[in-house]
Amino acid sequence: MTAPAEKTNLLGMPKEKLEAFFETLGEKRFRAQQVLQWIHQWGIDDFDQMTNMSKALREKLKEVAEVRGPEVVFDETSKDGTRKWVMRMDNGNSVETVLIPDGERGTLCVSSQIGCTLDCTFCSTGKRGFNRNLTAAEVIGQVWVARKAFMPFDIKDRPITNVVMMGMGEPLMNFDNVVDAMNLMMEDLAYGISKRRVTLSTSGVVPAIDKLAEVTDVSLAISLHAPNDELRNKLVPLNKKYPIAELLAATKRYFARLPEKRKATIEYTVIEGVNDKPEHAQELAVLLKDLPCKINLIPFNPFPESDFKRPSMNATRRFQTVLNEAGYVATIRTTRGDDIDAACGQLVGRVEDRTRRSQRYIAVQQVNP
Repeated sequence: MTAPAEKTNLLGMPKEKLEAFFETLGEKRFRAQQVLQWIHQWGIDDFDQMTNMSKALREKLKEVAEVRGPEVVFDETSKDGTRKWVMRMDNGNSVETVLIPDGERGTLCVSSQIGCTLDCTFCSTGKRGFNRNLTAAEVIGQVWVARKAFMPFDIKDRPITNVVMMGMGEPLMNFDNVVDAMNLMMEDLAYGISKRRVTLSTSGVVPAIDKLAEVTDVSLAISLHAPNDELRNKLVPLNKKYPIAELLAATKRYFARLPEKRKATIEYTVIEGVNDKPEHAQELAVLLKDLPCKINLIPFNPFPESDFKRPSMNATRRFQTVLNEAGYVATIRTTRGDDIDAACGQLVGRVEDRTRRSQRYIAVQQVNP
C-alpha cells in the first residue's frame, strides 16, 4: 500500500512561493493573496472557512495542503506583562518565543533554530546544544501563534508591532527560512510590519550579512559584547573566524546599500568583572566611531550553567555614561520576564542535542558543583 503524499504546509510560504504553488494546481496567482490574508491576518487554518474561494478549490487544497502551526505546550504571562510561549516542534524538541509589551509597542522575540549552532559563553541557549534549523513555517508560526492569542483585535491596535530575530539560534545560520519568514512579517497581505521594525540579530556571520543585503533591508543588530578581539574570542567563539574588524566592515556595507540613512544596533551584554569597566566603554567608543549606531546595554541575566554574574546598576550606568559622553545613544535594557525565565539570554526550550554539548556542560557541573 502506497503511503499518502505529505501535504504542503502553506504557513511558511511568502507571496511569491504561494503564487507558484497555486500555478502548479492550475489556479490563478491571485489565489495566493486570498490565502495569505486568511492565514496571517485572520488566523484561519481551515480551508472550509476560506469562503471567497470555490468549494472545488477548497476540496483540492484539503487533499494536497495544510496550514499547520507549532503546538503550544506552555503559555504564561509574567508579573510585568511579558508573555512566553513554549512551542513543540518534533521529537520532544521545543523553542521559546517571548512577547514584551511596552506601551503601544509589542515586541515579539522569535527563535530561528532548535538550540544554537554557536556557543556564546553568556547565553543559556547555547548550553543546550543544537538539533536543527527551524522551517520557515516554524519561524513564522511563532508570530502566527502569538497574534492568534490576541484575536480579535482592532487593526489600529496591533498586539505585535515589532519582531526581533533574537530568540533561540543564530538566524543567519538558517538563512533561507529566516528570510522567507521575515518577508511574511513585512508582507502587507500578512502582518504588514515595517522593515524598520523587523530586526535580525547576528553574532557575526560575515558572508551571510553580505548575502542578506542582496535580498532584504530589515534592521540589523550586532551581538558584539566586547570591545576587542581578545575578549570577544572568549565570549563569542565565532569571533575567531570572523573578527571584529571584518564584522564591522560587513555591517557598514549592509547599511551603505540601504536607500535611506539608518543605524545599526549594537548589543552589549554587560557582565560583572568581565566587560563592564569604564575602560571597556572607552575602548568601545573608539571602536565604533565610524559606524552610525545606537548601543543597547543588556545586564547579564544569570542561569544555572554559568558562573558569570549580573553587574551592579551603578557599574552599568557608569558604562552608559562613558558612551553617552562620547556622543552615543546608549540605553540600558530593562530586564523583563525573568520570573518566567523569559529574559534576554535565558531562553532554552527543549533540545534533543545532536552536538553532545549539553552533556559536556552537565558533566562539568557534576565535577564542579
